[in-house]
Amino acid sequence: MSEAVFQQQPYLASLKSTITAIDGQWLELAASIFYPRGGGQPGDSGSLQVNGVTFTVLDTQKATDGAIRHQLSDENHGLSPGDSVAMQIDWPRRFRLMQMHSALHLLCSLIPKGVTGGSIGEHKSRLDFDLGEHSVDKQQLTEQLNALIHSNIPISQQWISQGELAANPGLVRTLSVKPPENARMVSLVNIQGVDVQPCGGTHVANSGEISELRVSKIENKGRRNRRIHIVFAEPQI
Repeated sequence: MSEAVFQQQPYLASLKSTITAIDGQWLELAASIFYPRGGGQPGDSGSLQVNGVTFTVLDTQKATDGAIRHQLSDENHGLSPGDSVAMQIDWPRRFRLMQMHSALHLLCSLIPKGVTGGSIGEHKSRLDFDLGEHSVDKQQLTEQLNALIHSNIPISQQWISQGELAANPGLVRTLSVKPPENARMVSLVNIQGVDVQPCGGTHVANSGEISELRVSKIENKGRRNRRIHIVFAEPQI
């Protein structure tokens, strides 16, 4: 099982570790700062350096046993378990994903309805809501979203037990994805005074770190379902 360093230190961009297992292009490390794809957030990319040779990491996923698996661009890498590695995530990409993920939690706080799906991207993201008769306005949501961003609201992580989560079912806003039931503790993301919900993704530490956004489109995806897209107001390099 890999130590998920990104859970406690989401701003850590480099780390040294050791290869523990290899399966073709896929490597497992004793500890990792690479976020594995999940909860709508893409897996991290970046690089591993071993004995002065740099290997590209294309993607990161979580195995069924919870191990974090790193996909190299070439399976003929010649690496072995026990090799020491220096890892480096693609930080600009990760930070954009952190901004977007936190922004979707802000968006969620503005719409008091269940979330039926979502996707996080570097430049555009979306949430699907079971709106029913509830109406939303693109311009109004844009203004409300940016007002929260400009309010410099602290964002923190905390942990609760499965029992505490069961006693507070209202914390779970997602209708399609549930927190892992086999985990002893569940991670909560707390946007102070605005939103608290289970989430295992990586987030910024303050809403003011999120670049200005706009709601670019609201799509009708069924009688009750609406898909709300957000993008950065200015292109992100």
